[in-house]
Amino acid sequence: MATATFWDNAAKKYAASPIKDMTAYEDTLTRTRSVLRADDHLLEVGCGTGSTAIRLAPSVKRITATDISGKMLAIADGKIAGDGPHNINFVQSEITKPLADAPFDAICAFSILHLVDDLDKTLLHLRSQLKPGGHVISKTTCLSDMNSLIKPMIKVMQFFGKAPHVLVFDAQTLEASFRKAGFDVVETGYFGKNTSARFIVARRPE
Repeated sequence: MATATFWDNAAKKYAASPIKDMTAYEDTLTRTRSVLRADDHLLEVGCGTGSTAIRLAPSVKRITATDISGKMLAIADGKIAGDGPHNINFVQSEITKPLADAPFDAICAFSILHLVDDLDKTLLHLRSQLKPGGHVISKTTCLSDMNSLIKPMIKVMQFFGKAPHVLVFDAQTLEASFRKAGFDVVETGYFGKNTSARFIVARRPE
């Protein structure tokens, strides 16, 4: 996984970057809210600067939102200073580190699963942090489903320190990994024009 230093260095630019497909983002939030319940304690891993956690805050009782970058989280904390929302706790943590608040009612993992070191290990860990019957809601870039020129471009960017480590897999492999980790895949799909960012809702059986 990319180091905290990489994301610390990217934090200011990341925070200033507009969402490329706002309609797709809003559709993702709508589908996510349909899975969540008002009394849920939600975990968001790889929360970045906190924008999604803030948007989801009114839909749940409380949120623990984690990221490896302290500078990302400093920006996130700044967003909730003053008028809130006040049901979010931003925590600096690796995605596979056990959390004292576990188990959670639901876990969101947006734009993060292709950045981990080991997908199978990560999904097993998320399952261990989730209550039976709870859901992991994710949206993940599947590089194998993108233009073949993307992968060599990423290699060049990584060489110059402009891109993090990424895993290369397709949507079918991603879904298979959820099932291998013991989840039931209950919903899949795409939003907007990007058919390489796979939306998945996976349930831990009771």
